[in-house]
Amino acid sequence: MTTLYLPKRLSRRGFIQTAAVATGAAGAALLLPGLSHAASMLTPGAFATPDLSGMPGVGPVGVVQPRPLIFGHRGASALRPEHTLASYAKAIADGADYVEPDLVSTRDGVLVARHEAFLSETTDVSSRPEFASRKTRKTIDGETHEGWFVDDFTLAELKTLRAVERIPQYRPGSAQYNGMFQVATFEEIIDFVAAESAARGRIVGIVPELKHSTYFASVGLPLEDRFLAIIAAHDYTRRNPIEIQSFEVANLKYLRGKLGRRANLRLMQLVIGENVRPMDVAAAGGTLTFAQMCTPAGLRDIAQYADVVAPPTRSIIPLKKDGSLDAPSSLVEDAHKAGLRVEPWTFRPENHFLAADFRNSAGDAVRNEAGSIAEIKRYIATGIDGFFTDDPALGRAALG
Repeated sequence: MTTLYLPKRLSRRGFIQTAAVATGAAGAALLLPGLSHAASMLTPGAFATPDLSGMPGVGPVGVVQPRPLIFGHRGASALRPEHTLASYAKAIADGADYVEPDLVSTRDGVLVARHEAFLSETTDVSSRPEFASRKTRKTIDGETHEGWFVDDFTLAELKTLRAVERIPQYRPGSAQYNGMFQVATFEEIIDFVAAESAARGRIVGIVPELKHSTYFASVGLPLEDRFLAIIAAHDYTRRNPIEIQSFEVANLKYLRGKLGRRANLRLMQLVIGENVRPMDVAAAGGTLTFAQMCTPAGLRDIAQYADVVAPPTRSIIPLKKDGSLDAPSSLVEDAHKAGLRVEPWTFRPENHFLAADFRNSAGDAVRNEAGSIAEIKRYIATGIDGFFTDDPALGRAALG
């Protein structure tokens, strides 16, 4: 068997530290999964329902927005355990324009919302004796974990688990909700967002991220065709705002080919400012790096298949050595010249995550609302078109 050495996980939790090396033809086979029967029937015409997005509330995706959009990062993950219906409900109540489910696959091929395949940090699986034998060690996207993984569980088994706060040391208020909520499927989230939209009289977008596409394809659980079948099956996602994210490239190109271009649809290329390769590029033995993708020429290439580039916030305004904000980079201007929207990730309200300019003296783990609002305002001034935040209410306050 050909061994595949992959870089550290592409995650908004942190940055990649090492480059990837792929050997042999095995990696190339991971680029584009084979079509399932349901998804093979999908063409741009499969989404031919008249576009009714923007009725009422948020205008159609193709129309210039009067202000930056607020993306509820994993919901309102500063306040509720991430990727739970409670987190999405709080984000919507607090004014998020979109809510984000990160999508991974169960063993029986159901798309569920978890930040990553590793379950140990976001569920109570480690306390469940009936699953003790499932504990294992895996390397996914270059990062090795020992614990429990989503693709070793059926949906029925996963539904017996309960969500927990991932970083309780910074978010004890969220941790008070540990054990209350199930892991949600993508279809449950779509139905929930549709219900919230109808109840509130405003459109709420969905900004799903396909996680670990290369990994899931390698274990026989490709995400893309399942995802396409789901959004085709739901009236809400056929005609209301949806932005599809990935740190990989081939899956976005594949989705563009299947979905075409519609007023309610955007594709978002996630990037980092590091000289390492996207997972699918590495698996195929390619040379393209994220650093190259963030150059003017690289951004023009992204614009051929995507509508949005989503860098980390510090790629837009870097930090100085003392942790304070430096001068803005040219990334926003360069992306706009290429015809791309810029929607960075992720603003977090605790002192620990803020630039030094905005921290107060209350302690590293303390929530600092005023500092977070001030930091978001600084970034809005660079001309960004939207932003991910763990606390949409603070994002709304920053917009004034």
